[in-house]
Amino acid sequence: MATRRLYLARHGAADAFGELTDLGHRQSALLGERLAGVPVDAVWHSPLPRAEASARELARRLPDVPVAEAAELVDHVPYVPDAAETPPSWAGFFDGYDAAEAASGHRLAEALVARFAQVPGTTPDGDRPDRHEVLVTHAYPIAWLVRHALDAPPSRWLGLNSANTALTVIEYRDGLPPTIVMFNDMSHLPPDLRWTGFPAGVRP
Repeated sequence: MATRRLYLARHGAADAFGELTDLGHRQSALLGERLAGVPVDAVWHSPLPRAEASARELARRLPDVPVAEAAELVDHVPYVPDAAETPPSWAGFFDGYDAAEAASGHRLAEALVARFAQVPGTTPDGDRPDRHEVLVTHAYPIAWLVRHALDAPPSRWLGLNSANTALTVIEYRDGLPPTIVMFNDMSHLPPDLRWTGFPAGVRP
């Protein structure tokens, strides 16, 4: 049974201009070291500079693995819920999103699922090998893929957050629902590099 394993990671910590910081480079390098034991077939990254820089940094620990941009991984709002679906604390976040913007974001979310949230395809010689792919992206696309894997209502992407370079792994196999192997795992990071990208607060 062919399996596709997606190793999803939010980019490293970035500054206010969207550029990877020294801390973000360190986080990305440590994620690369963690993934060095995985037979990675490809590293895909969002078009945004902070994701590309993170992907290049971690890929330095994965010799000969191709690194490429995937437009579907760009930071975007995957689904704008209607008023009845929106928790009160999120209501103001969606102010200013018109119908066209909401539809465009959702089309991008559907393209993300169609491209990556599938079992492996057949190669030209008829084989269906397992695939191991690293996706360096942003918190919202990761939330959307986790929501999709759980077959949860569209609005449930809200409230799913990922720390910088935290690891989420999802498996896709024929005839079975997707399996979330881990979510927001930061065990490759020392305590002082964990939880960036989250609001300040008490963390375990």
